[in-house]
Amino acid sequence: MLTYKAMYKFLDEGVHGEVLDFPGTISFGKTLEEARRLLASALVDMAETNLMHGESLPKSDPLCTDLEADIEEPIHLLLTASHLVRVVPEETLYEAA
Repeated sequence: MLTYKAMYKFLDEGVHGEVLDFPGTISFGKTLEEARRLLASALVDMAETNLMHGESLPKSDPLCTDLEADIEEPIHLLLTASHLVRVVPEETLYEAA
């Protein structure tokens, strides 16, 4: 399990959510509960996208902060193994060497 830092800012229209140490992971909801749920989903989507592209996940930074945030709290990402397997023909392995 990886732990990142989420921030929430209350606006007139609703609640903006962002994972401070996972760039690009943002959400917006009418309530704090909705923003939390959507941010958790966005974090999973961003992590899966990084991994599918062969990119590493950002390291968590417990010291990051946003002075304009109304709430900052941990957000957890639980990684599980997938049943998806990609078979590479043996010839391809030898061609690359």
